[in-house]
Amino acid sequence: MTAAFILAINLFIAGIFAVAFGVVAATNRTARGAGWLAGGYALGIVDVVLELVLPEQADPTPVAVGIFLVFLIGQTFCLIGVARHYRVLPPWIAIAAISTLSVLAIPLIFTLDYGSPLRSLAYQLPYFAMHSLIVFTIFRSRWRQALDVLLMVLTAITALLYLVRPLIVWIVGTANAPQGYMATTYAAISQSVGAVTLIAMALVLLLVIMRDTAAEMNIRSETDSLSGALNRRGFDAHAERLLAQAQRTGAPLALVTADLDHFKAINDGFGHAAGDMVIAHFASLLRGSAAAAAIVSRLGGEEFAVLMPDATIAEGRRYAETVRTALAAAPLSGLGVDQRVTASFGVAQAMPGDTLFDLSRRADAALYRAKASGRNQVSAALADLSPTPTPQRGLA
Repeated sequence: MTAAFILAINLFIAGIFAVAFGVVAATNRTARGAGWLAGGYALGIVDVVLELVLPEQADPTPVAVGIFLVFLIGQTFCLIGVARHYRVLPPWIAIAAISTLSVLAIPLIFTLDYGSPLRSLAYQLPYFAMHSLIVFTIFRSRWRQALDVLLMVLTAITALLYLVRPLIVWIVGTANAPQGYMATTYAAISQSVGAVTLIAMALVLLLVIMRDTAAEMNIRSETDSLSGALNRRGFDAHAERLLAQAQRTGAPLALVTADLDHFKAINDGFGHAAGDMVIAHFASLLRGSAAAAAIVSRLGGEEFAVLMPDATIAEGRRYAETVRTALAAAPLSGLGVDQRVTASFGVAQAMPGDTLFDLSRRADAALYRAKASGRNQVSAALADLSPTPTPQRGLA
């Protein structure tokens, strides 16, 4: 199998993945790095085309320099794409340093003997550095799922292979001039290794993007767009897991349900836009006062629920009082509502053998009592409260 044939395969592979990443970028706005990756693989196409026309050049230096720089820029695009996907800042200083040193080294690289291992080492070092930066970028993101580790390992292997190429040159030799590169054993080995690493890294990158895109779509499907809290579907899914864990470990679990008082009057008096801002403000208060592990949900309309792991009914009540006081005291004229807004709360604690329906039913019953008692109150589920000890005779 000649190097030219393998190079043609690389052209086809680069084209496929450039289109694949381009389609992902065009159809999914959350795939932040896909556009950069598409650009990187598109430059891989340009690089292969330059490799194919190199043997026909009387003076190979301009095309050879173009191959060197185009491939380096393509790797830079891939590095930026990986950083964007993993939501870390691209290492701009390191990128600028590698790019600057590579450009400054061009006169040295292209005046060394073409077939020497020293020239090969100087030529491959920037590629090794760029791939090392990709490994560092993924590591810095602290994502440690199996695909992320696999991507780091593949990228590290690819980086090391760039350092192995000078050794291959020393062992099997290469041409005396760039125009003869395609006919050498070294070219066949180098292009074969390039094809394997190109496919492996691109496939894993696509899998990573698909995994994270699916996760983000799932999050969006469970999130209420107005309040930013979980919707009922998201609440049920996460609450069931937390309740099962609490039942298994015996840890306390409190549920707080809340309902904005006279919300219809707010919508009627100040408009639905103002009502929407009140809902968003209330959701912000609920999130801001809750522990990080708590689940905050908008069940529908003006109804909310907060599930608090490792919290007793007393702690749930204190939390509800904190939010109730903050809401009642907050001036909402900036939201277009020139009146005090209040909410009522019900609190219940999970009991042994409870289902989510049982827990919710008791919290809702407490909420209804708070409403019936005049609103702007916190009511606890009576069945969850410990009975008051009966004083023994003779004790005050």
